[in-house]
Amino acid sequence: MRARRDMRHFLPGSMVAEEVLLRILSAAHLAPSVGLMQPWRFIRITDSALREQIHALVDAERHLTAAALGERDAEFMRLKVEGVRDCAELWVAALMDRREEHIFGRRTLPEMDLASVACAIQNMWLAARAEGLGMGWVSLFDPQALAALLGIPAGGKPVAILCLGQVEKFYAAPMLQLEGWRTPQPLQEMLFENSWGCSGAGT
Repeated sequence: MRARRDMRHFLPGSMVAEEVLLRILSAAHLAPSVGLMQPWRFIRITDSALREQIHALVDAERHLTAAALGERDAEFMRLKVEGVRDCAELWVAALMDRREEHIFGRRTLPEMDLASVACAIQNMWLAARAEGLGMGWVSLFDPQALAALLGIPAGGKPVAILCLGQVEKFYAAPMLQLEGWRTPQPLQEMLFENSWGCSGAGT
C-alpha cells in the first residue's frame, strides 16, 4: 500500500500479458460492494482511434480545469496529469445502469454504489503494483461525453479512465507532492473523538 502510486509516466510500446491482466481484473472483482450489487463495469479500449478521442476529452477538461484554477493555471498546465496515449492498457471504469433497483444499503446513502466502484479500483491498483505495473486514475473528462463515446446506457456513468502498464520507475512519493502541488496531511489531523473537530482519537 505504501508503494502504490498514481502513475502518469509509462513506457510506450510495452504490453501486459493477458494472464496478468486477468489477475488484476479479478482482484477488482473481489472488492466489497453495498448490498452485493457489484456496480462496477470495466470497458477495455483497444481501438487506437477511440483512444485518441478519449485523450481529446481529457485534454479539453485539462484546459477547463486550468481556467477554473485561476492563479494556479500555468502551474497546473505544467503537470503531467495522464498517460492515456502511452500506457499499455486503457480501461474505463463505470457505474452500471438501473442502480435504483438496488436499495439495500443505499436508501439514505445512494452514493455507496460509487464507493463500491472506488473499492474495486483500489483493489486493481494494489494488484497492479504487486505485479510490478503502474496504474493511473484519470478523472479529467466530461462523463456525459465519455458515456456517449462508449455507448454506456442511460443511468450508467463513467467514473475513471484507468491507465495501466510498464513504467521505468515508480515515483518515490506521490507525484503531486514531488511537483510541489500539495503536501499530504498527517493522519492525526484526520482523527476526531466523539464529535467533529475534537482531537484525542487514535494513538
